[in-house]
Amino acid sequence: MRSLSVLSLLLWICALFYVGIHLFVGGFLLVRLEVNRTSSCRDVLLPRDPRDRRDFCHAEPRFRRAVLLVIDALKIDFARFDAANAEPRPYENKLPVLEEVASARPSHGRLYPFRADPPTTTMQRIKGFTTGSLPTFIDVGNNFASTAILEDNVIHQLGQVGKRVVFMGDDTWESLFPKKFYQSLPFPSFNVKDLHTVDNGILQHLYSTMVGGDWDFLVAHFLGVDHCGHRFGPDHPAMADKLTQMDGVIRSVIDRLQNDTLLVVMGDHGMTDTGDHGGESQKETDAAIFLYSPSPLFPGPPSQSEPDVVPQTDLVPTLALLLGFPIPYSSVGQVLLPLFPPHGQEEAARPGLSQLEALWINAKQVNRFLETYSGLAKDIPPESLSKLQEEFSRLSSDYIATVGEGRSPSPELAASLQAYLTSVRDTCRATWARFNPLKMAAGLAILAFACLLCFILSELSCVLVRENTLLKAPVAAALLAGVCVAAGHLFVQGYVEVAWCLAAAAFSSELLFLWKACDARKPAAAGNGSKAPKPTAWLNLHRLLVPPLVVPLLRCASLLSDSYVIAEGRVVTFLVFSLGLYIPIHLNWDGLLLPPSHDPLKPAGLLPSPALPPSAVRKESSTLLACLGLLVGSLYFSLSFHGCREEQGSCQPSPFLSPLSRLQDSQLKNLHYVLSLAALGLWTYLLRRWLRHYGNLNSSGGTVFTACWILPLLSICLGLHWAVSATPEDSFKNLSELIGLAQLALPRTAFCLLGLGLFLIWLDPLTVFVKTRAPTPARGSSLPPPRYRASTGISPQAELHHLIPQIYQRMRRSLEDDELSGGAELDNRPAVEAYGLGTVYSAPLLLFCGLLGVGLLLLHPEGMALSFLLLLLEMGALLHIHASSTTLSGLQGTHSGGFDVPWTPVVLWSLAATQFFHATGHLPTFPSIQWSAAFVGFPGGHTGTVLPASLVTLNTFSSHILFAAACPLLLFWPLVCEVRGSRAGRAGMDEGEDAVMEMRLRENPQQFSSALLQLSMRYLFILGAQLWLMFEASGFLVSSVFLLIGVTLVCRVDVAVGRWFKRLVPDASR
Repeated sequence: MRSLSVLSLLLWICALFYVGIHLFVGGFLLVRLEVNRTSSCRDVLLPRDPRDRRDFCHAEPRFRRAVLLVIDALKIDFARFDAANAEPRPYENKLPVLEEVASARPSHGRLYPFRADPPTTTMQRIKGFTTGSLPTFIDVGNNFASTAILEDNVIHQLGQVGKRVVFMGDDTWESLFPKKFYQSLPFPSFNVKDLHTVDNGILQHLYSTMVGGDWDFLVAHFLGVDHCGHRFGPDHPAMADKLTQMDGVIRSVIDRLQNDTLLVVMGDHGMTDTGDHGGESQKETDAAIFLYSPSPLFPGPPSQSEPDVVPQTDLVPTLALLLGFPIPYSSVGQVLLPLFPPHGQEEAARPGLSQLEALWINAKQVNRFLETYSGLAKDIPPESLSKLQEEFSRLSSDYIATVGEGRSPSPELAASLQAYLTSVRDTCRATWARFNPLKMAAGLAILAFACLLCFILSELSCVLVRENTLLKAPVAAALLAGVCVAAGHLFVQGYVEVAWCLAAAAFSSELLFLWKACDARKPAAAGNGSKAPKPTAWLNLHRLLVPPLVVPLLRCASLLSDSYVIAEGRVVTFLVFSLGLYIPIHLNWDGLLLPPSHDPLKPAGLLPSPALPPSAVRKESSTLLACLGLLVGSLYFSLSFHGCREEQGSCQPSPFLSPLSRLQDSQLKNLHYVLSLAALGLWTYLLRRWLRHYGNLNSSGGTVFTACWILPLLSICLGLHWAVSATPEDSFKNLSELIGLAQLALPRTAFCLLGLGLFLIWLDPLTVFVKTRAPTPARGSSLPPPRYRASTGISPQAELHHLIPQIYQRMRRSLEDDELSGGAELDNRPAVEAYGLGTVYSAPLLLFCGLLGVGLLLLHPEGMALSFLLLLLEMGALLHIHASSTTLSGLQGTHSGGFDVPWTPVVLWSLAATQFFHATGHLPTFPSIQWSAAFVGFPGGHTGTVLPASLVTLNTFSSHILFAAACPLLLFWPLVCEVRGSRAGRAGMDEGEDAVMEMRLRENPQQFSSALLQLSMRYLFILGAQLWLMFEASGFLVSSVFLLIGVTLVCRVDVAVGRWFKRLVPDASR
């Protein structure tokens, strides 16, 4: 097999897709320029105040101290209190202190909804409410290993004015603000199963620190509520306990406050009904903020002008002007007006700014940032920028005239300043949400050309795989184009934009390869002795608009529909069902599903002899229909494991998506555990049963050792890990340390076993057992020629169950030729039986995917074991449907003689990967990402981003991984399931000879290479045609990598088979 040609073409095509995705994503993701400038008390904001005083730090601050209690994931629903609710849920009415204070002392404390900007992850939210800026989705990956905040922020400004900042709680703050705290007491935050370590650590120091007085700004970040949501969900008794504990904390803090201290109790984000966050749904963005002071904080009772929602960015300028430090430079927030008295109503005994003064300073600070940013980034539309500048000039004139003349300002001036601040924030948000259309267009063009090249390679694989130098010119052109564009950038701009260098390289490589492919087609067609077709004959609408290809093309167009995206899981399930039903209908239409009927009126000589006897046709048809029934059943039951999007109001997520630790009913928990264990055991049994049936468990190699020992041990580790993880914290208190050790050791042991098993499969992939028998005939008797036994029955001499001896025809003929020339040695010539040789390619690949599936299941909730079992059953059903349809299609006698895999099974395989993406509880939304996968085996967290991001990626795209790695099975399965006599004449095999299964590929290495390349290109074409959304792009990246791994494993097996034959019969090897 031409392994190098196949792998090099695959790598090149994947590289083109990666460049296109890089360009498209670079234009699609939301990014902004960070302005690394800081405010100071010496700043003079223009226009100058007519009273000739500084804007920042010019007056005595209203509060000398502040306590910031951050209760992670404190959504507004947790903070509200409804006295009429007689049967509150576990998260309702558990913080009565907030309502009590707001009702009894309305001028001292109030509660507001506190709205976060997405992404609603902790690091981005801390960045938002300390800088006043708007983080974007490009930052979401940094949540695992946060980097220091470089923009101006509240913590930096407090230090600049000499305030002592004391922090305790979530150690994310220590990463974001290194060496910025006067005193720091961080606690590890990434063990989402630990509800108490961080909170109890805070409580050990919080009250003594407050009483001690060695602080000016105290930050305490509690994590128990957030971790409880991740582990159990909000509707769990553990959440009631956590919120009740927080109610007591707030009461204790209020009792210890002094009159010059401000208390802020806030959540950084909310959570969904399943306890997750990260997206932009209202349940995730709407947190709570409670403001309180022992001295009157609000100038009057709540009025109709009270804000319905407080944006998180508004906290920054509000704290700055209340505590007397400069507003951070990049803040686009707006002061919370109810905290400031109206202009002219300030009390002499109470220092501070009026509403108009606060708005004026806020507006000048925002205008300064706008001018600086627009001068650096150039991405704000000129029309919007000009309009904002004109509006600020008008407001400046009005304010200066009003204050300079001593007139009472009109209410319209304050309203206009508020409107201006809102306009600036909306403009910045719209600008930072704008795409780069040029990059996106270039990326889409490269992706379109890559899809076209995949189609060409799939149609011309037999021709192109022979061209050893086909890629030399395209690769050289890519390097030359990239270097030229880089040199042009350096000469014109003084710096290099890597994205455009890659784009030029990809375009030049694609165009040159397209020209060479067309050129390579001409002589190949003419070489057959027939008239060469036009170069574009293989690129017409008739080839593209076949029914199997229409389905993914329609799905690609449907991705632009919101309603389709919302219901994608069920629609893809319907598409798999429809396309699966198309196969028997199409066969029946062609008269191939049933044995041909004999017409007695026609002479027998005019009837073509059937390739299969009627009994074999009926058996294949029955197998196809039975597997179709299994497919339909798997599709139906897989719907029971779907999650729910926020837009699906009445939808209830699958109960199997909840970890066992969340279930409160012991009987239900035990039932789920037993079902999960049964599914895991059946997964392991089916894999080993298949390998034993085809004689692949008899050798002593690494792959057989993996199947016999590592796979069962891995399953046992997984079952024990589930049991330990489901154990309640208050059970077996005497064994708590042992349970904690088991929670760490069991998944890590499983990871080690998985790595060892995959390594052994790669190191020694052969599963062939050779049995040599020396015949003992009478001297002088006539001997039959020595042969490799080619029986599909059971060998009684082997004393093994379900062993299938297989024959390598080329070697047999070589031995027969040797016998004719050297018959004197026949007496000592042994007979050889090779068990498992007929599945030598599929066995290691199937075991590889099965072992990988158990490892991926480790990253999922326990209930997903049932879904993974359905995945295995559906995969087997699709393979057998494909094999039976291939056998029945051979009745027409029009097969090309190769091993081509039609479009229909390839499309079905790709759709099944997407279908089980949904059937494993995933959705193409950020809230549905199962972040807990990052901490399987690593409850203490991570020091970098690579490992946790890899674990989450493996969890999210498990179905893509398994179907991509197993894709070559579509090539092998018709050979594995071939019926005696069904392929007569196809590879030089005589009528009536026994099936040789996958050895036929060794007999035709050119066709083997061509078919493997064609299958890979068709699969990449189907995946590449659907690259419209972010999750589809991520899925393609993962799928392409594991497709390469699967194809590389096949090439590795081919090399090992060649070496095995060379050792066995050197003169017959290739």
